[in-house]
Amino acid sequence: MTPKDTPTTDTAPTEAATAARNEPRDTHDAVRAYYGERLQSSADLQTNACCTPADIPAPLKEILGKIHPDVSARYYGCGLLAPQGLKGARILDLGCGAGRDVYALAALAGPTGAVTGVDMTPEQLAVARAHRAYHAEAFGHPEPTTTFLDGYIERLRELPFAPESFDVIVSNCVINLATDKQAVFEAAYHLLGEGGEMYFSDVYADRRIPESLQRDEVLYGECLSGALNWTDALTMARAAGFGDPRVVEHRALTIENPELEARLGGIRFASVTLRLVRASDLEPGREDYGQTATYRGTLADAPEALAIDANVTLPVGHAVPVSGNTARLLASSRFAAHVDISAPGAHAGQMAREADPHVFAVAAPTTPSVVGSGSGCCG
Repeated sequence: MTPKDTPTTDTAPTEAATAARNEPRDTHDAVRAYYGERLQSSADLQTNACCTPADIPAPLKEILGKIHPDVSARYYGCGLLAPQGLKGARILDLGCGAGRDVYALAALAGPTGAVTGVDMTPEQLAVARAHRAYHAEAFGHPEPTTTFLDGYIERLRELPFAPESFDVIVSNCVINLATDKQAVFEAAYHLLGEGGEMYFSDVYADRRIPESLQRDEVLYGECLSGALNWTDALTMARAAGFGDPRVVEHRALTIENPELEARLGGIRFASVTLRLVRASDLEPGREDYGQTATYRGTLADAPEALAIDANVTLPVGHAVPVSGNTARLLASSRFAAHVDISAPGAHAGQMAREADPHVFAVAAPTTPSVVGSGSGCCG
């Protein structure tokens, strides 16, 4: 199973990427140099923005334990991208780097799935491509199900992908580095089929970052000064067509570098994992139409519960009151065959609380315990 029109070779850079590299040094050049030359391993990072907590669920820990050490050493992410129900899925990883998430997702998708990674850093892609056969063997796949392409996540439409080519699009602490973030959201929507989702972790700020800080190559490379203001991020996602963004988990980021903290002033940052589903007929608000969702327990990686977001989890066999939007999201997604949705009016009580978590609370945000999600320390 492969994405439609994906090239059979992944060794040659695209013409667009090659042409872009002949331009004068810009943000792309600075980021490429930071991740391709300056950072040789995660130990070279100067802050904890591109690191994740160490609480890793056992099944994911087993998968990550099989990742080649050369790949793991070059992991720079702020979350672990492991949504449930990926078996057989067509997955695209934006800003895949050395490929740790690509290979972990390939293990979850299995031999009938396919994972494509896109990155603009030759040094990172060289590491990723060198270990395709290694990981196919490690995960018991007859042949590699992974592909790596040279390109820019702001220019996905220049890559040979047909519309609706993917079931899931992921990104791990990379959109903050993009120069045109709106273009990333719009291209992701274009490449997802109905019910497909963009499931990604990134760094967000509690205010708009001053332009002077955005020009700081260290702060930008450390995933801080390119971070979107949280409200702007939600606005962009909705403008791209994702009508009801869902927060899966979030945590406060502490810089732990006095010099860089001083440069940033009082700006606060958070790492947030979002689920954006391409679904028709979503409403601006989450109205209660008296519907319930009951998870059948038929996903191998969700034996006890199916987690939708930080506030909505479906335990096996329990009819959980849900909003009309949640019912529509589930009915259009890959979870449709695993969840029973009642007709409107079947439930007279109040639906589960579905308000978004307050990501930038006065107190440090907490990280909800979400079944099927996890994280891994990058240090």
